[in-house]
Amino acid sequence: MMEYPLLLRTFLLRAAKFFPKKELVSVYPGETFRYTYADYFKRTCQLAHALGSLGIKRGDRVASFALNNHRHMELYFGVSCMGSVLHTVNPRLPLHHMAYIINHAEDKVLFIDEDLLFLIEGIKDQLKTVKHFVILSQSGKMPETSLSPVYLYDEWISGFPEDYDFPADLDEWSPAFICYTSATTGDPKGVVYTHRGLVLHSYAVAVTLGGSEDACILHIVPMFHANAWGGPFIGVMLGCKQVFPGRDVLNMESTCKMIAEEKATFTAGVPTIWMMLYDYLEKGGWHDFSSLKAIYSGGAPCPRYLMEGLNEKYNFPVVQAYGMTETTPLALAALPKSYMADWPMDKIYDVRSSAGLLATGLEMKIVNDKGEEVKADGKEWGEILLRGPWIAKEYYKDPERSKEYFEGGWLHTGDVGTINEEGYVNLVDRTKDLVKSGGEWISSVDLENAIMAHPKVLEAAVIGIPHPKWQERPMACVVPVQGETVTEDELKEFLKDKVKASWWIPDKFAIMNEIPKTSVGKFSKKDLREMYASGKIK
Repeated sequence: MMEYPLLLRTFLLRAAKFFPKKELVSVYPGETFRYTYADYFKRTCQLAHALGSLGIKRGDRVASFALNNHRHMELYFGVSCMGSVLHTVNPRLPLHHMAYIINHAEDKVLFIDEDLLFLIEGIKDQLKTVKHFVILSQSGKMPETSLSPVYLYDEWISGFPEDYDFPADLDEWSPAFICYTSATTGDPKGVVYTHRGLVLHSYAVAVTLGGSEDACILHIVPMFHANAWGGPFIGVMLGCKQVFPGRDVLNMESTCKMIAEEKATFTAGVPTIWMMLYDYLEKGGWHDFSSLKAIYSGGAPCPRYLMEGLNEKYNFPVVQAYGMTETTPLALAALPKSYMADWPMDKIYDVRSSAGLLATGLEMKIVNDKGEEVKADGKEWGEILLRGPWIAKEYYKDPERSKEYFEGGWLHTGDVGTINEEGYVNLVDRTKDLVKSGGEWISSVDLENAIMAHPKVLEAAVIGIPHPKWQERPMACVVPVQGETVTEDELKEFLKDKVKASWWIPDKFAIMNEIPKTSVGKFSKKDLREMYASGKIK
């Protein structure tokens, strides 16, 4: 067989050649922008030329500080296919973390959405390597800014040719993207994605999840978080219509309108998004989900009540998947096997609410404290270890933490789980979030799911708090459904037949208006622990 590198370039050229009429759609407040893959290709070529005019070469890092829109999509392929590396910066990080990762990656050019410009203005004096700033503006006007030198994106690229010879001689192992994890302790960790890894991950996602050209992908997952879970690559690879919701992504009325009007077939998001959607629907929100074929939930376990409610009441077909920044991110997907079609729905939901079955192309083992693989009985717990062609092998310029997380050639995920006889994994908890009470472990995930099944509860997060006798006891932080009140006694009574043992029931319940979230929408248990330690919650 001939030597042929696996490069993102092949996806871009295929879409431009065979699907030039297919649409990419950006939704802005009061305006919807549409263009085709033919137009998209011309602008990525102009972008590559423009970056070359600034002296950007193969291997140089270029940063995006942007929301989900067509200009960000142009950066995805324009930067990587010319041989440079796109660093997608998370604008929800604390300012000091933003400055740290831009400096750590040594970004030379920073592309900034006009809506996010004020954040960069606040840290511009801390940026040591950035030489040029480019504003992504739908208004077409240069906003007031103290950044220099600064360019207006559309105006800047317009003077360059609409064709570009994207190199075919790149090493497939060369970096294409870099993304940093949101740090709960210490500085964020950089994960580098190679062309080879992204291409193989895209193939695996398409095979595992049944991708096809007739799909319409609505990008709810932020493009600054784990490459929007690979959706943009898969969309270009297959020639799919793609829809980018911009800053309206958290507006459930707008999201439902986009699904209906654009006939979206596929989307993905964290459970927090689906909780917001369910709350909107339960209050009588308008919707038409007839086009939807699959909705993937990841980033945190999706409560079973939520999955069942969306599936059964609203024909919103939620499927759970598991992964992380270090896994590009797909590792597991909770799709029932063909012979399970005649199973009772209760057993089907046991499968669909699991973390899932290992994706094609990866290896996994679940090991106990002694390093021994646990039995496939759905009961023994262990840490999930992964390896494969799109699993990270180290953290960027961070050898010390790499030793801990990538020992023995496996990614040590820090997630505790079980595996059953069918091969499906159930997450028990993060190792750091397990509650050890009287020498026995309590799963915060199981407790949260049980509490959120209460009809008056919108959100619940469980943390361990110190106890003089039992070492730790679980404490539940609960947000009631708007307009409802719920008491500690009511919740304790509700949990009596919902948990594995009576001693699992939390001693304390803190009723809150809101649970703090991480930059990617997960419950921030670090913040909850700090709030408890400072006396802000009791």
